[in-house]
Amino acid sequence: MTEGQKWQRDARKVPGGLYFVAVPIGNARDITLRALDLLAGADVLAAEDTRALRRLMELHGVPLNGRQIRAYHEHNGDKVRPGLLAALEEGQSVAYASEAGTPLISDPGFDLARGAAEAGAPVTAAPGASAVLAALNVAGLPTDRFLFAGFLPSTGAARRKALEEVAGIEATLVFYESPRRVSAMLGDARDILGADRPAAACRELTKKFEEVVRAPLGTLADRLAEGEPRGEFVVVIGKGEAQSESAEDIETALRKALETMSVRDAADVVAKGFGQKKRIVYQMALGLAKD
Repeated sequence: MTEGQKWQRDARKVPGGLYFVAVPIGNARDITLRALDLLAGADVLAAEDTRALRRLMELHGVPLNGRQIRAYHEHNGDKVRPGLLAALEEGQSVAYASEAGTPLISDPGFDLARGAAEAGAPVTAAPGASAVLAALNVAGLPTDRFLFAGFLPSTGAARRKALEEVAGIEATLVFYESPRRVSAMLGDARDILGADRPAAACRELTKKFEEVVRAPLGTLADRLAEGEPRGEFVVVIGKGEAQSESAEDIETALRKALETMSVRDAADVVAKGFGQKKRIVYQMALGLAKD
């Protein structure tokens, strides 16, 4: 008996409701038996990338049995979502899969989940692979408390501002980043968060060319700036230190210092006075000077 015949024979009617099905982030064998059951037995299939889900189902011998895979992504969600919600209202089962990994993690499924919940339909997660958790496993940094910040803004000024906002959080930081921007992102992280802050760049997780580089941010930034990075990255950065003084207090002191000092001198004086890192205070002073 082939694997495909097994899934077809074992497939049972999936109860009505919305099922978020986690799929592999790289290695195709990182899928659960429950996920395969749901893909085999759901009335309606929806995916962020229909071709990726179709390939995965073919690889594992899960038949479509005449079903179509409906595309549901950030560009067509408003148009496609009513049809999926209508299917749920009729008591059908809808299985939704991201392009890779766990749905709703940097994924457009949130509005679908909210719409289903508001309509009173059951919403169920079939957990599995996640790049966030995989990176935390291999980064060698504390995992007792972490903040997933997704993708940082693509422009330098906005990216630096976003990094400033999380600089003092006492949690390990996790970011997604593309190979085109990872060098610039690490350079900004080094300047804002500090060159000595521990970090790890996790590339192509679970795939053939998986690589994890663990080093202080300064070293990591220099290393990735040397070549042309390839593959998708998860960047993990060690915990920050809580800031005892509020940003408003520091800003007030900076404004007063800037009345008589240069940006650099004002940042130096205020950083020392508040016991803060000069890089962070300097970036704040630059913004105030522009205003």
